[in-house]
Amino acid sequence: MRLLALRRFPWRLLLRAAPLRTEPKPSSGGVWRGFGGPASAPRASFHQGLGSRATQQGGSGAAREIIETSRKALNVLQKEHPALTPTLSVVQVGDDLGQEMIRNTAEEIGLNMVHVCLPPDCTEIEVIDEIIKLNENPKIHGILLRLGKLSSTSKIVNAVKPEKDVNGVTDFSLARLVHGNIQDWVIPPSASAVIRILEKLACTTLDGKKVLLLGVQGPLEISLQCLLRRKGAMTISCPWEMKQLQTLLHDIDMVVVGSTKPKEIPVTWMNPDITTVDCSHDILWGQNGSSEHPVRSNRHTPTEAIHQLAMAICMQNLIRVTERWIEDQQYKTWNLRCLKLQPLSPVPSDIEISRAQSPKAIDVLAREIGLLTDEIEIYGLTKAKVRLSLLERLKDQPDGKYVLVAGITPTPLGEGKSTVTIGLVQALTAHLKVNSFACLRQPSQGPTFGVKGGAAGGGYAQVIPMEEFNLHLTGDIHAITAANNLLAAAIDARILHENTQSDKALYNRLVPLVHGERKFSAIQLARLKRLGITKMDPTTLTADEISRFVRLDIDTSTITWQRVVDTNDRFLRKITVGQASTEKGFSRQTQFDIAVASEIMAILALTSGLSDMKERLGRIVVANNKQGQPVTAEDLGITGALSVLMKDAIKPTLMQTLEGTPVFVHAGPFANIAHGNSSVLADKIALKLVGKEGYVVTEAGFGADIGMEKFFNIKCRASGLVPSVVVLVATVRALKMHGGGPNVTAGAPLKKEYTEENLKLVSDGCNNLKKQIEIAQYFGVPVVVALNVFRTDSPAEIDLVCKIAKESGASDAVPCNHWSDGGRGAVDLAQAVTRAASQPNHFRYLYDLELPITEKIRIIAQKVYGAQDIELSSTAQSQINRYSQQGFGNLPVCMAKTHLSLSHMPDWKGVPTDFILPISDVRASIGAGFIYPLVGTMSTMPGLPTRPCFYDIDLDPETEEVKGLF
Repeated sequence: MRLLALRRFPWRLLLRAAPLRTEPKPSSGGVWRGFGGPASAPRASFHQGLGSRATQQGGSGAAREIIETSRKALNVLQKEHPALTPTLSVVQVGDDLGQEMIRNTAEEIGLNMVHVCLPPDCTEIEVIDEIIKLNENPKIHGILLRLGKLSSTSKIVNAVKPEKDVNGVTDFSLARLVHGNIQDWVIPPSASAVIRILEKLACTTLDGKKVLLLGVQGPLEISLQCLLRRKGAMTISCPWEMKQLQTLLHDIDMVVVGSTKPKEIPVTWMNPDITTVDCSHDILWGQNGSSEHPVRSNRHTPTEAIHQLAMAICMQNLIRVTERWIEDQQYKTWNLRCLKLQPLSPVPSDIEISRAQSPKAIDVLAREIGLLTDEIEIYGLTKAKVRLSLLERLKDQPDGKYVLVAGITPTPLGEGKSTVTIGLVQALTAHLKVNSFACLRQPSQGPTFGVKGGAAGGGYAQVIPMEEFNLHLTGDIHAITAANNLLAAAIDARILHENTQSDKALYNRLVPLVHGERKFSAIQLARLKRLGITKMDPTTLTADEISRFVRLDIDTSTITWQRVVDTNDRFLRKITVGQASTEKGFSRQTQFDIAVASEIMAILALTSGLSDMKERLGRIVVANNKQGQPVTAEDLGITGALSVLMKDAIKPTLMQTLEGTPVFVHAGPFANIAHGNSSVLADKIALKLVGKEGYVVTEAGFGADIGMEKFFNIKCRASGLVPSVVVLVATVRALKMHGGGPNVTAGAPLKKEYTEENLKLVSDGCNNLKKQIEIAQYFGVPVVVALNVFRTDSPAEIDLVCKIAKESGASDAVPCNHWSDGGRGAVDLAQAVTRAASQPNHFRYLYDLELPITEKIRIIAQKVYGAQDIELSSTAQSQINRYSQQGFGNLPVCMAKTHLSLSHMPDWKGVPTDFILPISDVRASIGAGFIYPLVGTMSTMPGLPTRPCFYDIDLDPETEEVKGLF
């Protein structure tokens, strides 16, 4: 490891190869002038030319050598990292004496310096607040505190992150020094300078020397004691007030003075032959003590020599700290501690299983997978947001393998894609010792309290804590709801104000007079530019220009932007707004959608970063104006506000599985009314973290005809990522339904056809499985079928499904028991996936974006759904014509269709053929970047059943435990 490190960082050799030059010993009775030459050599006084270039050039030989070595080391470092300049932040409290010397030394080496100057009467909290800001600033590599004696407190000193402590005085740094663990760590510069000078004055070694630390306190005392003892010296610490001081001074070889000599102590006590180093005036700390009673001896080192040497060592420490920072930025091998599972039989409820496992603290998991401390924002004990800066840090790291979990056409109960996803990553990482990451969607509270329940997986393949996963998580859906509804409010408010005010009144309010001056905001200037108006001065617009600027002229019949709420509420499917008298009769009919159907959710799932998200939010088309042109969020002036509401939601949330493997939870668009995939950002971050040989497993909603098709044609286009394998989830239960079995109803007991062996139903139902394999093959990606096994499935049924799947073109077909056994029950699946990932990949899209919208819809209908053709309503055709005219015709298509059938009819099971697919309407999510046709009658607001899940959900007021979630 050491050889590898030296190859990667060759400047380390330079930093460690800075020996002290041998200087002539001063003659007896002479005054030691430092390391610049013999006593007669002229030199500038420290007090005459504080910090000047001349002082540095004429400074001590040891300091000069360290400066030169550091400069060479920095040059080597910057050749490998051209954009890097190590930056030191100096926090100065009060008098800035010595600041110029620090700055000049830094500049001579080529280092940056940021000076934070605080008044001498500032409080401890104020100093700590500044330090915290510097700790969190990635552009600051080292922090030097210059506090003076009165301002230096333990809390302030230890507020500095140890990895940024160039002075080596935090408790953490000193503890490493005390325990001898100083490899690749910094040593306090002042102590290091004193040791070097003592060694020089001793002419040999310090072994056997008796060294008195006189009036030396705090970190300097601790570090000097440790360093001197390692050199073989015997150290004695005492204050000036010690009664035996006179005797002690005559029985000592060397003295290090750490504070000003009291006037009552006569100079005659000092043996003139004693080697003395005076460090009572510590320029690094900003402690400029009085020289009223100096300590002198024949072998005395001037303060300025110590200052220069300590300063040079401090800058050398900054380069070492930066070196460690660079090492921290590199990809790290995982050091993951998986959690043990002890599955029970019969399998307890999901929430009981979740509660029985003790998750790792989320910061521990983050460290295990190579995340840096400043890359996570912790929410409680088991959740953390991950910052997007990681993508820049690991931009050169190769991606891992990319696995998509899809499924056959499901029953209303779902077939366990999330469970398979979790079981697969538990098997890969906890049992095969392969890095893997699961990337899941955040569940909506609509289904959680409605029929389907949560989406954390199930049995012994879950994300934990499952109640936190299924409820508010880190508030992303709430942020989407707030942003969505702010935009909806802005639309209606703008219509009202335009209908009730003149152009002049609107202009005066939109561009108000503030302190006698009108100014356009940045977003208003952008609107003027789109209108072709280049004027910057609000007073110069003509009446026509003012009218064009202030009036959006929204055609209320074309408004497509709806309010949202994250609850299944059927009575919000059609509402009337504006009925209060204050709205002056301007009412209109509208509706609520469920929050995850919001275009802002789709934007979150498809965006590549903050700038891209802001642009997408601005491109949202909310309506047309009366001239038929699109009206956007940017026109409403709301883009910046929406971005502010979404700035935290853009960060993926880190959680863990039951076996302690990492999971990203991010975004949650439905697959039947949106594109149904977790976020591009979560996938990209995970692909970097797992390493080249690792696996990222993500899940697409509902059947392969819906979620997988949109994953390939929409998500992969947006991300540029290419999947390695498709895992197609099937169940005997669903196959029996497609083979002609009775209806499956949520909440009702299963009929005997589903609990008893019936090979004919299974065989007939496998036509749906064959079709879904065929759909995957259109995209050129290998397919592995995962048969999610239930206890009622017979061995013959399981064997039959696997046989038909392989005959139909699947690379493999594997029974999975992860629900009852955890990752151990999905090991065969994990091995099949790794084999399939090594096969040739011929990934391709289903259609060309340049094709007309109608043709793209037809290709999906015929190839994926098996339709004979499509039928466009007059409304749909009109919308297609309008979007094509507005320049949106080259966007991908996101079909809004029932998930319960390959066709538009939920009751048509198996593989329907020769049907005409009706397109009732076509809408556009321009910000998200797709056109979405509505197939038949699609509702974007679910309703509650007769007996919703909330009947079983409760809270224990004493333990605060949630009950009844599943």
